[in-house]
Amino acid sequence: MQKLKRLVLYGLILLALITTMLYLLQERLIFLPTKLPQDYAYTFNVEFEELFLETSDGARLNALHFYADNPKGLILYFHGNAGDLSRWGEIVSRFTDFNYDVLVMDYRTYGKSTGKISEKVLYDDAKLFYEHALKNYDESELIIYGRSLGTGIATNLASTSSPKMLVLETPFYSLMDVASERFPYLPTKHFLKYKIPSFEHVQDVEVPIYIFHGTEDEVVSYESGRKLFEAIPHSNKRMFTIENGAHNNLSEFDEYWDKLKIVLD
Repeated sequence: MQKLKRLVLYGLILLALITTMLYLLQERLIFLPTKLPQDYAYTFNVEFEELFLETSDGARLNALHFYADNPKGLILYFHGNAGDLSRWGEIVSRFTDFNYDVLVMDYRTYGKSTGKISEKVLYDDAKLFYEHALKNYDESELIIYGRSLGTGIATNLASTSSPKMLVLETPFYSLMDVASERFPYLPTKHFLKYKIPSFEHVQDVEVPIYIFHGTEDEVVSYESGRKLFEAIPHSNKRMFTIENGAHNNLSEFDEYWDKLKIVLD
């Protein structure tokens, strides 16, 4: 009996240590930025412009604006949790083939962007870029597009605005949902600072919503994306299931591009 008590005690201590470690390191687990020197020169095969926006608290946000020949509007793109614009620029520039301009920003601490990150400032910075876009485009010409981590930011933004549509690639029900799936035996709801409850924000999204998700996604489960789809309160929605698609390879499937073309057209 004494041995069993010691084992239980050691187990509780280990659980407490792991929980404490995850609490202290959660930003390093959620956000995986790479830095770029301020004089880094972007190069792409599509016409683009580099710009910076200043926030009210003094942060400086770097962005790229890609131009199509005869644009039908603008895709405001919110990228995933890893990398910087040197990578994401290559990914989003292809969307100009659908005759849309594309504006993509680096979050704080990513690439050339400065400032301290938090859930609130992610939402606030997204609104800042939306307001910037409205200077040159009608709101009816704006498409909000989110990928992975960016789906939570995009959904929040769409809940307080009226774009043409909201497109979500590999979205989650909430960041809490992802953490609970990843660490099922830990009290994640007690230590996770970043909730990003997309299922709550989507209740206030009144525009059409399109979701793309792969069945073999091991980062954000297909089930999490499906739960978000089912939480959408209106019927102007559609979910495209990419069979055998993983988290970072949907662009390798012709079905993804075919369906995306239908959506954007």
